[in-house]
Amino acid sequence: MNVSFLQVMVFLLAGITVIILLTAKFRVHAFFALMIACFITGLGVSMGMTNVITVIKDGFGNIMRSLGFIIVLGTALGILLEHTGSTKVMAGYILKKVGERNAALALSITGFIVGLPVFCDSGYIVLSGLNKSLSKKTGASIVVTSVSLATGLLAVHCLLPPHPGAAAAAGTIGADIGKLISYGIIIAVPAMVVGHLWARYAGNKIEYAIIEEDEIPEDKTAHPSVIKAFLPVIVPILLIAAASFFNEFALTNDWIKNWFVLGDPVVALSAGILLAFNAKKKWNKKTVSLLLQESAEKAGGILVIIGAGGAFGAVLAATKIGDHFSAAFTLNTLGILFPFLLTFILKTAQGSSTVAIITAASIVQPLLPALGLNTEAGKLIAVLAMGAGSMMISHANDAYFWVITKFSGIEMKAMLRVYSTATIFMGLVTLLMVYILSLFIL
Repeated sequence: MNVSFLQVMVFLLAGITVIILLTAKFRVHAFFALMIACFITGLGVSMGMTNVITVIKDGFGNIMRSLGFIIVLGTALGILLEHTGSTKVMAGYILKKVGERNAALALSITGFIVGLPVFCDSGYIVLSGLNKSLSKKTGASIVVTSVSLATGLLAVHCLLPPHPGAAAAAGTIGADIGKLISYGIIIAVPAMVVGHLWARYAGNKIEYAIIEEDEIPEDKTAHPSVIKAFLPVIVPILLIAAASFFNEFALTNDWIKNWFVLGDPVVALSAGILLAFNAKKKWNKKTVSLLLQESAEKAGGILVIIGAGGAFGAVLAATKIGDHFSAAFTLNTLGILFPFLLTFILKTAQGSSTVAIITAASIVQPLLPALGLNTEAGKLIAVLAMGAGSMMISHANDAYFWVITKFSGIEMKAMLRVYSTATIFMGLVTLLMVYILSLFIL
């Protein structure tokens, strides 16, 4: 297969345009949009139908092998935390520690912690009732508290596995998931902080009253203790971080190696699920069955998108796009800016952080040598840079934007002014932190 750089670029852009149009304008499921893009790009560069199908199957299968268990287990952990009331217990504990005067900060921190295993849209829906009640009780602006909660959730959603975008990018690029979680948490903290600070600055300038709604009766089900609520989140993170630490320093003790198989993300998340079950005293078969079924079904929808993203990446790799770009441009001068800007453009154009980072990872992977990022540390930096790009700009084509709008009762003008602008600052600050990190590890 001998094609020109122009031909590759034309059909690469055609594939990306199809993804954006189908997902953003026609609301086609991302799986089908990505699959159609695979065929448009593959056939456009003269790969041949049989070859395209083979490459798609290989790409889909490879990404499932590396991420399938992580996504399913992470989804199950999030659903169990919601069901047992652990998320509300964590929120209540954090509020108690920071005080009601700092309700917005408490919600930001709560969003950050709850968002580690829980997807941002689900987390916001679960905590929206607490958000409104705190705003009413403390007199804090609903715009400030809502955007603080939303940005806390978004910071970890874009940067950390088991969230689908970061997990898929790590699988495609070949970044170490343990190190991604360890460094990603550190990088996500400034993003959370800047989101909260902007919410306070801009939100307090907007006069906005809470829309009165019928009171929802309080759930009288006994909630778990603070320790039981936090353990399913903290233990997996500590296990994964510890395993990364021992791998980093190449400790060769066989006893340590045997024990720190516990730090494998699959094992660590499984431990989190067992601890989440322990957060509730009594379970019945029907409830457990329904929760696990919901977990599998929700994870299935995510996995097909990730698999299609892996397939698209495999098609792009087969076109030898990296060699073409390397010959045409001096990409090593761009470094982390290229994955950041590419993901930012895709996110802004079509709305989904997950689709943006999956698509970007497929394009960036064959370009890693040309970008000077084809090392273990470089791959990690590339994924974090794409995570930064996938934060911005969240606006009217983003489903999460409308989740916040609907469940907080904030009008669109205020959302654009406060939340959408916050995502710009979050992305830029995160990029700065990734650059600083790169100075130490590259």
